[in-house]
Amino acid sequence: MAVEKFPVEATHIMMFARAIGDPNPIYHDENHAAGTEPGSVIAPPTFVQASAQFDPDYFLRPPIDGAGWFGSGQAATGKVSSGGGGGGGGGGLHAEQHFEYHRHPKPGDVLTATVLEGEKWEKQSKRAGTLKFSESITEYRDQNGDLVVTARSVGVVTEKPVEQD
Repeated sequence: MAVEKFPVEATHIMMFARAIGDPNPIYHDENHAAGTEPGSVIAPPTFVQASAQFDPDYFLRPPIDGAGWFGSGQAATGKVSSGGGGGGGGGGLHAEQHFEYHRHPKPGDVLTATVLEGEKWEKQSKRAGTLKFSESITEYRDQNGDLVVTARSVGVVTEKPVEQD
């Protein structure tokens, strides 16, 4: 996910906090937030993931032509998997997510997200064959080019479907 312009707005922060069920007033009450360590309204910890909504090519976004997409619900996944790991018909999943905050995102920021390739490694599984892990690193920088958040995501693809006992 590469995003050229992700404006961080107070109403987006408030709606995101409500959507995740976090009532902390630091996410919406300027008077309360002024008396906290950050000194202003800030975004909740996973807020930067919302930058995906500013990426027109994001794989979970419905395509303009109305075709099925991953997560659409038209089928079990909305889209038939092409299989993973060498054509063995395996599957994949999101295994980990980590966020490193260099400072809090706050209203008025305009973030840019740049994706970098991380490490790759493999492990053997008795039930699914070779497990192929890959790490993706997304750097979120503000309008001054300063690093705000580093997000690390790990995905895993199985060589074959998990064998049932």
